[in-house]
Amino acid sequence: MTAGLPRRRFAAGRALLLGAVLALAVPGSAYANTVGVTVKTPGATSGPSASSSEISTHADCSSGLISGGGINQALGTGAVNGNHVNGTSPSSNGSAEYLGSTGVVGTDVTHWLGIGGSGGQVNSGFSSTPYAMCFTSNLINHTQVVMNKVSAPTTGSTVGLVTATCPANTRLLGGGARTTPGNTGSFKPIASFPTFNNSAHGYGAKAAADGETNPDSWSAVGWDNNNNAANQTFAYAICSGNGINVSGVTVKVRFSEVSGPTAGSTGLKATVTCGGGDGKLVSGGAAMSGGNVTTTNFTGPASGGDHLNGSYPSDSSANPVSDGATTAASWTAFTHTGGASSPNSKTDVWALCADDGV
Repeated sequence: MTAGLPRRRFAAGRALLLGAVLALAVPGSAYANTVGVTVKTPGATSGPSASSSEISTHADCSSGLISGGGINQALGTGAVNGNHVNGTSPSSNGSAEYLGSTGVVGTDVTHWLGIGGSGGQVNSGFSSTPYAMCFTSNLINHTQVVMNKVSAPTTGSTVGLVTATCPANTRLLGGGARTTPGNTGSFKPIASFPTFNNSAHGYGAKAAADGETNPDSWSAVGWDNNNNAANQTFAYAICSGNGINVSGVTVKVRFSEVSGPTAGSTGLKATVTCGGGDGKLVSGGAAMSGGNVTTTNFTGPASGGDHLNGSYPSDSSANPVSDGATTAASWTAFTHTGGASSPNSKTDVWALCADDGV
């Protein structure tokens, strides 16, 4: 009996070793995605209360770093065409904006701006709610903001597109858009989306498509129904920090395009969701367009008065998530026509889903 004990011990040890080898060989069992996101929002800020003006509000991360952010607007009643998004963008302190020199403009940023603008009409129901996506990861512990800008569009109902690209060997986590001046009543960003700085994507003019992985750039599109030589459009890319090995990181794009809104003074919401195996929702984008944004260079909608009223983290039914939410998996785009009809216009929405492979 005692002579068999060593054999049994050897067999047990061999079984444990085999189990360990199998655990390493089974996909997905050797690591766990450590990406986490907490959504922070202070709630709504009222305004603008005057025509052709804007308000700025902010959401802040008490822990973690922003991977992106969003904005959702209330339109009130009556003058429902007057409120529009003027900016959804990073900030160093909750009020300052990155509007100067282009390139890497900030590191480890924790603030996100939601900037609402008004047209010729206002009412007491106007408001904007900002959202900060507060990102954590055992691997990606530093981030950087890349900004690019263009002096466009200067002609009404033409596209003013600009693209910000992440440094080599980093990963895009999110992005934003801003237009200035904010007091014209008609100038606003009509699109903010992930893309690639390559010929297949028109070097940022074509958006990332559903299922594509690891986009490296973020594009913004300015839109005006008037001519204005002072117009500037800004794009912001939120990227992982330098010196981090991101070879095992996957950022997957989820995208949807739906028809509308087309009738004057109407809105539409579209939502897309990070599914099982996609990774955690870390940011998203939105556009109102002429359609086919992933296969052709971006074209604007049919009317110069068309605008965005929201790009924000939500549930699958387009309801905004609450402050402190940690399980948000969907992103919603909220688009709106001006007073005129907008035939063949489309609503586009993107979600970025991240797995750090740790």
